Amino acid sequence: MTVQTHLRQLLETNKNTFLSGEEIARRLGVSRNAVWKAIKALQADGYPIQAVPNRGYCLAASSDVLSASGIRQYLSEFAHSLDLRVYDAVDSTNLVLRELANQGAPEGTVVIAASQTGGRGRKGRSFYSPQGTGVYVSLLLKPKIAPDDATLITTTAAVAVCGAVEALSGKPAEIKWVNDVFMDGKKICGILTEGSFDMESGQFEYAILGTGINVYEPDGGFPEEIRAIAGSVLPASAPDGKNRVVAEYLNRFMALYQTLGSAETNAEYRKRSFVLGHMVNVIAADRITPARALDVDERCRLVVEYEDGRRETLSSGEISVKMI
Repeated sequence: MTVQTHLRQLLETNKNTFLSGEEIARRLGVSRNAVWKAIKALQADGYPIQAVPNRGYCLAASSDVLSASGIRQYLSEFAHSLDLRVYDAVDSTNLVLRELANQGAPEGTVVIAASQTGGRGRKGRSFYSPQGTGVYVSLLLKPKIAPDDATLITTTAAVAVCGAVEALSGKPAEIKWVNDVFMDGKKICGILTEGSFDMESGQFEYAILGTGINVYEPDGGFPEEIRAIAGSVLPASAPDGKNRVVAEYLNRFMALYQTLGSAETNAEYRKRSFVLGHMVNVIAADRITPARALDVDERCRLVVEYEDGRRETLSSGEISVKMI
């Protein structure tokens, strides 16, 4: 690791405590000049490091900078072995992780970014991923499940996100089948699961679970085209808010992943679904068909009834909700 990385970890584990340049140099085994250069580099990256003569350097307790060490301090035993790779900006965390997976990265590799320049949602749509307000997390999995059950990865992640954002905000979260999490009637999270399959066995080679969470509202609000639907977990910046959101989500998902597809998790998903009993539009290819959402079954598939009385169980696809 670089001097900058070691220094960042040292300051994060000693928040609100001044450390002299001499003390830092001694602990890191580097020169005072190397410490000074690393401090300047971190400040340029947005770290709110105070520098006070005769006292040294201090990272404020209120700081909220996304980092691997900042996340790791909140991880549980289920998630502590994850390989966290944190970036300031990437094109897409799913694409970065796919490259790593194809190079042989193990299960539990996680790519996390503070922003994306080419974030993607379902059906190739762009996913709004600005700097400083959200977290974008892609987790490499190698589940022993059939491709037909891939939806269970997404639904389990949705349950984990709900628990995480509720723990931090104190407000209830709900799910719109199949992959969106809502709070206060607005979308605060989207989930995109992609996979690579072994053609001979028909099993997953790997799955990439991508999750984007709006932790805060951007300065000036969300863009006009999504302003009516997009929301955030927290109303304002909070100490370590982004690191805590990521850790809470990974803790919950990795615990649930041990029993992927369990009746308890699926029942929790169903309980949190706000579409049941409502009219929806089932969107398939270039066709939009009105239906009523009746139930979420034991495999988290959506049971709908069309206007002609015909019923269908959806294992994938997309719906829009008509709340009346």
